[in-house]
Amino acid sequence: MNFKEAYIPYGGYWSSPFCRWQGSFQNVHTVKLAAQMATRFFDEKKIDPKCFDELIFGITIPQKSIFYGTPWLAGLIGADHITGPMVGQACATSAKCVELASAGVETGTHKNCLVVCGDRCSNGPHLVYPNVENPGATVDKESWVWDNFGHDPFAKNAMIQTAENVAKEEGVTKEEQDKITFLRYQQYQDAVKDDQAFQKKYMLMPIEIKDKRGKKVLATVTGDEGIFPTTIEGLEKLRPVVPEGTVSYGTQTFPADGNCGLIVTTRDNAQKLSTKDNVKIQVLSYGEGRAKKGFMAKAIIPAGNRALEAAGITIQDIQAIKTHTPFAVNDVYFCSEMDIDWKDMNNYGCSLIYGHPQGPTGGRLIIELIEELVEKGGGYGLFDGCAAGDTGAAIVFKVDVE
Repeated sequence: MNFKEAYIPYGGYWSSPFCRWQGSFQNVHTVKLAAQMATRFFDEKKIDPKCFDELIFGITIPQKSIFYGTPWLAGLIGADHITGPMVGQACATSAKCVELASAGVETGTHKNCLVVCGDRCSNGPHLVYPNVENPGATVDKESWVWDNFGHDPFAKNAMIQTAENVAKEEGVTKEEQDKITFLRYQQYQDAVKDDQAFQKKYMLMPIEIKDKRGKKVLATVTGDEGIFPTTIEGLEKLRPVVPEGTVSYGTQTFPADGNCGLIVTTRDNAQKLSTKDNVKIQVLSYGEGRAKKGFMAKAIIPAGNRALEAAGITIQDIQAIKTHTPFAVNDVYFCSEMDIDWKDMNNYGCSLIYGHPQGPTGGRLIIELIEELVEKGGGYGLFDGCAAGDTGAAIVFKVDVE
C-alpha cells in the first residue's frame, strides 16, 4: 500500500527507555505507564490532546482491564472524546498501527491520529480456558509470554528454531552471528555517547517508578536497562542454545517492557506540530510478507520488497535502514539478500541490543530511523522486521530537510 497524504511531524513522537524484563517496569501497568508518557510528551511539546480525532493503541500482552484498552488510555491522556482500534500483531504491531493511521489520513477518515504502543513482557498472564472435553473437565492453560515464545501452533516450533532453520538453510554461521552482534553493540554505543545525545532527541527520561500509593519512589529509570557489555571474545565463548545449533543467548534479543508514541497526520498539521519547520517526514508505503513455515527471518525480504515496490524505489535508493532483529541471523540474511554491508544499517543499535517489548519495538526503531535520516540531511528510510507466525512488515519513509 502506498500513501501520498500521511506525514509525521518532526519531534511528534516519543519512546520510553526499554527495560529488560523483571526490571524497573515489571510491576507498572502498560496502559498507565503509556498514559504517563503521553501526558508528559503533550506537556513538553505543548500539544492539546483534544486535537486528535483517533487513537490507535498497539499492545500484544493482556493486562488487567485491557478489555477497555483504547478508550481507557484516551481518557487517561485527556482525549476522552475519541477512541480507535486496539491492535495486536506480535512484533509487527507498531508497523501495522502506523499503516492504519496513514490509511485513515489518506482516505480523509481522520486528520490527526495518535499511535501509542506499549507492552510488558514481565509478569505476563497465566490463563486458563474452560474445556469440558478434557478428563474431569480440567482446564486448558497457557502462559501467555513463555508458551507463545516456545510454540507456534501452526509451524509447530519455537521462535529460536525458526532462526536455526534459516541459519541452516542459508549457511549462516555462529561466527557471523557473533560478529554482527558485536557490531550492533558498538553501533548502540553511538546512541548513548555524549550523555545520551542521540536518545535525548526522542526518549522521555528520567522516569520515576512509584509505589501503589504514588508516594515512594522505588526506582528512577534514566535510560535503557539490561544492556549487557559485549565483547567478541565473550560472544565466542557462549554455546548455542539448541544442541548442534548456532544461536547463543548472546545473539538473540531479550524480553523487555516499554512504550512509544507517534503522531500521523496531514501535511499541513504536521507542519504546525513540527518542532523544526525545515523538516518534512512522509509515510510512503507499507508492505507485509510471509515465509514458509518455521522460517520467520525470511519474511522480512518479501515485506521489504513490497514496501519498496509500493514506494516506487529500490533498496539502492535507501539512505537508512532499521530492522527488528530478534536474532542476529535476521540481519545476516537481510544483508545477504539485499546486498547491504552490515555496517550500513541499524546505526545507533537495534532491538537485538536494547530488547524487545513486542508492541513498541518497531515504533522505537521507526523513530530512530527518522532521526538518523534528519542527521543525514534527508532521504528514504526503510523499517523492516519479522513477526510471529513467519510474517514480516515494512514501511518506507521519506524525509526532506530544506
